[in-house]
Amino acid sequence: METGNEQKSRRIARNTLMLYVRMFFLMLVGLYTSRIVLSALGENDYGIYNVVGGVVAMFAVISGALNSAVSRFITFEMGKGSEARMNKVYSTAVTIQIILSIIVAAVAEPVGIWFIRNEMTIAPDRIPSALWVLHFSILSFVINLMSVPQMASITAHEKMSAYAYIGIMDGLLRLGVALLIVHSPFDRLVFYSALMAVAVLIVRMAYGIYCRLHFAECRYRPVFDKPLVKEMFSFAGWNFIGVTSGVLRDQGGNILVNLFFGTAMNAARGVAVQLNSAVQGFVTNFMTAVNPQITKSYASGDRDYMLSLVSKSSRMSFYLLFMIALPLLFNTEYILELWLKDVPSHSAAFVRLFLVFALSESLSNSLITAQLATGKIRNYQIIVGGLQLLNIPVAYIFLKTGAPAESTVAVSIVISQICLAARLALLKGMVGLSPKDFFLRVYLNVLTVAVCAIVIPLAITRILPYGFAGFCVSAFVCVVSAALSVLFVGCRRNERRMMMSFILNKEAE
Repeated sequence: METGNEQKSRRIARNTLMLYVRMFFLMLVGLYTSRIVLSALGENDYGIYNVVGGVVAMFAVISGALNSAVSRFITFEMGKGSEARMNKVYSTAVTIQIILSIIVAAVAEPVGIWFIRNEMTIAPDRIPSALWVLHFSILSFVINLMSVPQMASITAHEKMSAYAYIGIMDGLLRLGVALLIVHSPFDRLVFYSALMAVAVLIVRMAYGIYCRLHFAECRYRPVFDKPLVKEMFSFAGWNFIGVTSGVLRDQGGNILVNLFFGTAMNAARGVAVQLNSAVQGFVTNFMTAVNPQITKSYASGDRDYMLSLVSKSSRMSFYLLFMIALPLLFNTEYILELWLKDVPSHSAAFVRLFLVFALSESLSNSLITAQLATGKIRNYQIIVGGLQLLNIPVAYIFLKTGAPAESTVAVSIVISQICLAARLALLKGMVGLSPKDFFLRVYLNVLTVAVCAIVIPLAITRILPYGFAGFCVSAFVCVVSAALSVLFVGCRRNERRMMMSFILNKEAE
């Protein structure tokens, strides 16, 4: 008979599998959609869409901190088993998001218009279209903001099948939008932005309908509980530092590239971000399945299971990403040529650096969830968020001295490793996590796996011909080498046994 923790692990595995079905579909659709969009819009308009979207995403610093608070509080209350409290948290969150949406729209519009007209490197005749992209991007951003309480509820209940199905619908809508661009009755860039806003609205409605039908606490009441609001904003206030640093790192780097190199380089960076997002989605989906268990375990007082899950999920996140990243790292140029009709210059270098950055960040995902679960995040956010804020000034100094555009990502990789060390030191006092154990059982483990997995592909790919046949052989060797290295070097005996048990026996609980 399975223990409670074994049942939780099996639930995580099933939810991860469901999310992977979603991810494989979205990755294939997303990559094909990007190819169509890049071809239809052209390199410069594609770059404009990416950089203007980046300007809007900068306003995530206003909402992102509160979004994390909503997810944490709903999941935490579920771990404590308080349904009435969950409804109060949900209703309060919706009220806050409504107010926040109005503030974001009121601030983002004038600031975005000023920035596009006065600071961005855009051809004068494309500024009117860029402004329309701004308007529709803000609308999409606000709609997504209103989806946060519903998505948090689905994740807290671990109903990943709904998350998967709605995600697949989202992918199909985006594909439909891409196919319609060539039939645009007016400016393609504006038409694309407008249809993307419509797609976002449809997905938002789907989340709302599902939650209302399936979760008792998702019945909105016009609640504004002052003590709860104060508690959530206190949490969000300190988390604001971390969210700000993350957004500035990603979108600020994009804007720096535009200021120094123009929209063509933004297109190269945008292609790399698109491919990296598709790949990183595998880790995101895995952590979506794991995160509720980390938070619930902390809320229920099961500290040992939480620490074990943090360590295991850090390793597994790296493994999952590495098995996909390795063939991409060895075949970047050919994959880009296969994917896109016209590959923007510098795309391959950006792709490789973003993949390395994603591997570095994958080790920190569960650590971030653990610190959010505690609710005591002031010192953590001041130190780690402060370190991440160094990305933009350091990258600016490098670019100012003549460094290439890719240096913006290289700086992020180095600072990511420094932040990992800081997280480990801080979490020792917060949740009792041992930095020494993490270094030995996780960090050295994944490094050993990576080194062992690279040896054979490094030897074989040198003699393979450039082309489809060589790519197929190289990709197969990379995946097999990575999988065997993970299974026999990275995993312990009981983990291999659990994996085989899950593969061979998928019966319901």
